[in-house]
Amino acid sequence: MKTKTKFLIKQSLAKKINTKWFKVVNVLLLILLVAIVNIDTIINTFGGDFKDEKNIYVKDEVGVYTSLENYFNTLKDTVSDMANFTLKESKDDINELTKKLEEEPDNIVILLSKSDTNYMAAKIYSYEPLDLVVRELINSSLNTVKSEYALSSSNIDPEVLASVTAPIEIESIITNPNSDSEAKDIMSAGIIMIFLVPFFILIVLLTQMIGAEINDEKSTRGMEIIISNVSPKSHLFSKIISSTLFALIQLGLMLGYGIIALLVRRLINGSVTNSVVAGFDINSIVDMLKNSGMLSLIVKSLIPVIIIFVLSFLIYALLASILASMTTSIEDYQQLQTPLMLILMAGYYLGLMASVFKGAIFIKIISYIPFLSALVAPTLFWLGETTILDLWISVIILLASCLIIFKYGIRVYKVGILNYSSKDLWKKVFKSLKNKEEV
Repeated sequence: MKTKTKFLIKQSLAKKINTKWFKVVNVLLLILLVAIVNIDTIINTFGGDFKDEKNIYVKDEVGVYTSLENYFNTLKDTVSDMANFTLKESKDDINELTKKLEEEPDNIVILLSKSDTNYMAAKIYSYEPLDLVVRELINSSLNTVKSEYALSSSNIDPEVLASVTAPIEIESIITNPNSDSEAKDIMSAGIIMIFLVPFFILIVLLTQMIGAEINDEKSTRGMEIIISNVSPKSHLFSKIISSTLFALIQLGLMLGYGIIALLVRRLINGSVTNSVVAGFDINSIVDMLKNSGMLSLIVKSLIPVIIIFVLSFLIYALLASILASMTTSIEDYQQLQTPLMLILMAGYYLGLMASVFKGAIFIKIISYIPFLSALVAPTLFWLGETTILDLWISVIILLASCLIIFKYGIRVYKVGILNYSSKDLWKKVFKSLKNKEEV
């Protein structure tokens, strides 16, 4: 019997992998990941100005350029959108500067002049309307310089002026020694990208494959031949194991594609740390996670998270197989799996919003519920909202749920796989649940 089960697993897995769509999709995934990680290089190759330096020419008729440059550079360091802008003082005529904007449309010209009513006035010239972030940064710098100039023009004592115009000293004090909100926010975004989205996609793929394969065997009457040679239990095992293995193989391929994309970036740019796409420095994030203790949380939770991950594949595959066995066509299966998809969607969105429910008992309870725990429990632990004990409780509940669903589901499966009519199907299902006959 074990030999037959292994044969069915190999056949089912080969049937999934040795298809044109599997190869085409994976080639497209590889190309897509490489393109996303190297999007800045692609833009530059096709004439984009992703990294081109953009100049802001200042025609200063007031004498405040040095102060403006200091304020601008200080603010620029906090805004990634301004990374490529450089402030330059120009002695050229304002008309000549504005004419150059047609040749250099990404540059900006600022004219500073004295005002009898408001100390200082400014005109900003640009070929196209400025982005909101760029405009606000320039406006903020100009307003700060204007205030300083106004104070200095009012014959205020130099020491008082220096005290008034000096930036406020801000010290952030967090009373919780285990808290690091900035690292948690970054980690939350990383969880969404690295964990939740791939898991959601793979579960959807898993349930769709199982339904299509079982309905294909039923529609071609191949199911009758298979069941005459192996037991329903062995057949169900083969579907669950082969589908779960396929999902894990696909996950491994996606991780491999990510590594290849980073290697391509390293070959092209000589570095993988400064990612314009991600908007942050990978090295600084790793350091932040180390300092906040989150990296140790990830390592500490690795074993239970992997177990939750695998068990979740199993429980979704198990339920999808049972539902598929009760249908006679892929259309019927699509309708029957709707509740399963709604549960998956609920878990996905709860995982995305996990950081919002800080300290809430509700989200902690959700992390124990099978079908939802895989999307919520690891996220809560990595955010510091639950303990390692909570993770293991989720593992135990999930494992027990798999065993219970299998125990009663195999009875439904035995009835459903050889049923080709929807008439009185539910009566047969409920009757099979009461039947304790060995399957």
